[in-house]
Amino acid sequence: MKSLKYSILLILLSWMIVVSCEKEKYLVTGDAKLAFSTDTVMFDTIFTTFGSTTQAFKVINPSVNPVEISSIVLAGGDQSFYRLNIDGEMVNKAQNISLRGQDSIYIFVEVTIDPNGVDQPMVVKDSVVFTVDGVSQDVDLVAYGQDVILLDGVISKPRTLLPGKPFLVLNALTVNKNQQLTIQPGVKIHFHKDAFCWVEGAINAVGTVENPIVFEGDRLEKMYSDVPSQWEGIKISPGRMSSKFENVIIKNAVIGLQVGMLEVDGYATAKLHNVRIENMSYAGLFCIGSNVQATNVLVGDCGFYGITALLDGNYSFTHCTVANYWGSLTHRTSPAVLISNSVVNGDSTYYGNIQSRWENSVISGDLASSEVIFGNDPGYNFDVSFDHCYVKVSDSVYDANSSLFQSLMRNRDTLFTDVREYNYMPDSLSPLRGFGDRSFAEKVPTDLANTSRLSDDGPDIGAYEYIYIEKKEEEK
Repeated sequence: MKSLKYSILLILLSWMIVVSCEKEKYLVTGDAKLAFSTDTVMFDTIFTTFGSTTQAFKVINPSVNPVEISSIVLAGGDQSFYRLNIDGEMVNKAQNISLRGQDSIYIFVEVTIDPNGVDQPMVVKDSVVFTVDGVSQDVDLVAYGQDVILLDGVISKPRTLLPGKPFLVLNALTVNKNQQLTIQPGVKIHFHKDAFCWVEGAINAVGTVENPIVFEGDRLEKMYSDVPSQWEGIKISPGRMSSKFENVIIKNAVIGLQVGMLEVDGYATAKLHNVRIENMSYAGLFCIGSNVQATNVLVGDCGFYGITALLDGNYSFTHCTVANYWGSLTHRTSPAVLISNSVVNGDSTYYGNIQSRWENSVISGDLASSEVIFGNDPGYNFDVSFDHCYVKVSDSVYDANSSLFQSLMRNRDTLFTDVREYNYMPDSLSPLRGFGDRSFAEKVPTDLANTSRLSDDGPDIGAYEYIYIEKKEEEK
């Protein structure tokens, strides 16, 4: 009887081992296939000689049985522009990788493209090839490479930047005192992380509506298209020369454009027309102790201030829009616009005589309180006025400064077409429509998109004129 029990136990044990082994058998038929999270890994345009961001895709075993991947190979090998990280290892080739049933691994991909000497982007392709049981599958790799001209260093004599290849500033670009940097239509200048432009002389950046001049970071991937703090910004120091920005886009910096310096004597001077300044982590247009004339200027979505007008200076804003809806990113407590004839910096307080004119302009945002704040020291000039403007302003701020406002509209809804899509054209029902003073509009007869302000009964206020766009019915 005892012998019989041992025999039965031995049979059961053998059966369990067989079953266990059966569960661990790999698929070895031609039906063994992998699945992938994507069939193509696509890189947005990257600058040649500079590496990309890292992309990733997932390799999945859809079967309940384990699979033996006999090889994973970068088709271009070590000569490829691409580099792989296979399941945690920096290799371009791996063999005999076991993948359990319904399990997955990640493949990470980077790319660096050599210069090709032409202005237009080039396409670089490769693939990652997977072999299971003699059957091959692949995932395509596609990147667009763009040659770039390095623009690091000092402008010590007059220089003109021409359209063609984009320019890249790795650290700093300085325009020396009494020198001018001229930038022609269509030029794009990209700035690496923490890079900036310091202007002691002048910048003359004049683009066209069709071919604007662009200042932005060097991350061209779509995911970085509206990310702030990618570079430091443009700073204009006081001096005898005047800078000009016309049909210009400034994006994704810390301070987009700073005109003037707190502890530097003299005035900085800048004229802005048809300028968009968007997605700054601190301020869009930071004016301090300077002379600034702005027409058709849009400042949107900044972490602290859209526009500041501080201390000594003459600041004029005609048909400008300050739209600060940064709250969708992080909590913001600073107003869209700060105007003050005094500034506290550490233990020191600075004072100046200020003049600031706002005409046919808009100041709005997502703060619950005022989007404009004033600092008025009675010992210094505070000559500020708003005429035919929309301003989001609380009752307390308005009551204390009511003499600054003429023909004011405040605290209304449905202003813009779609702030989430950065579309600051007036909505079809917007109260901004037709509210402008015609004499101010005659100074700036076309808007930021080159649409006439004088072709209907009354100009809209802000940088954009409303345009009726007929929506076609969907075909049934």
